[in-house]
Amino acid sequence: MTPPRRRLAVAVATLSIAAFTTACGAIGQAVDCTQVSQEITKITNEYSSSLSSAATDPKAIEKASQDASEKLKTLASKYDGDLAGAVNDMADVFASIKVDDMAGATEAMGKLPEIQAKAVAACG
Repeated sequence: MTPPRRRLAVAVATLSIAAFTTACGAIGQAVDCTQVSQEITKITNEYSSSLSSAATDPKAIEKASQDASEKLKTLASKYDGDLAGAVNDMADVFASIKVDDMAGATEAMGKLPEIQAKAVAACG
């Protein structure tokens, strides 16, 4: 995998963790937000591990991205409202990581601050 693709994939995972840890990880937040934050952290950590083992296989990166997207959609289905919407939006970011369309993935990453704001509002 080319270095820009790897950097992009790692950046998505890092920003995803940061977005939901900030949004839902503070003491005193609702249980749903804490659970969502823990699950997202687990999913993104698994994703990061997959990236390490697939560094030379772009198709494996794409598969790992799709797997993370599916797990996030499953997680979102357990909730409703803005919280579910924010998790689904994050799933869409992972789903957009395609070997042949890194520009689309980069564009989707630009939406992470908006997703974070949505999660903060849902958990606030």
